[in-house]
Amino acid sequence: MFTGLVREVGEVVSFDDGRLVVECGTAAELGDSVAIAGVCLTVVDNADGRLAFDVVPETLARTKPFAGRVNVEPALRAGDPLGGHQVQGHVDGVGCVTSVKPAELGRRIRVGLPDELLRYCAEKGSISVDGVSLTVAALDEAGIEVALIPHTLAETTLSELEPGGLVNIEVDVLAKYAERLVSSPQAPERQPS
Repeated sequence: MFTGLVREVGEVVSFDDGRLVVECGTAAELGDSVAIAGVCLTVVDNADGRLAFDVVPETLARTKPFAGRVNVEPALRAGDPLGGHQVQGHVDGVGCVTSVKPAELGRRIRVGLPDELLRYCAEKGSISVDGVSLTVAALDEAGIEVALIPHTLAETTLSELEPGGLVNIEVDVLAKYAERLVSSPQAPERQPS
């Protein structure tokens, strides 16, 4: 589990035949989970300030391409502060940045989302964009807007977003569970024994 509070920005060194190598300062052991651009991956090699991960086709089908600078967050450990929101690193899909506008103290970013993701969004609800825990500032039938403060712009890759850019989106898992509970057929009532 993650919180969406990015710890550093790393750099993709290579991505060949499913093996992703990221240069970063995160100390991780073999088998540890690390979120790269919001994607939970397992460390399969660590040497010389580089972490390696094997990325399966399921992950590639749901995420944007791994390239350039990426947000890095190690998995939450017992006793760590619980800031942000519960982020699993299970990216639900890809959104497209449609606008980037200056706002008081930061920027306002609009992201177009497919209907299958937008249905889980609520104004003032939580969303993860490239692994960053954010609050939905506004939404309509085409997408969402998020407000970015100077700290987020300085400490993550979100400052590099431009219209047409792709972002990994993880909707709030609680919305998915709520939908599942409401839409599932009720379990048969138990008969007294």
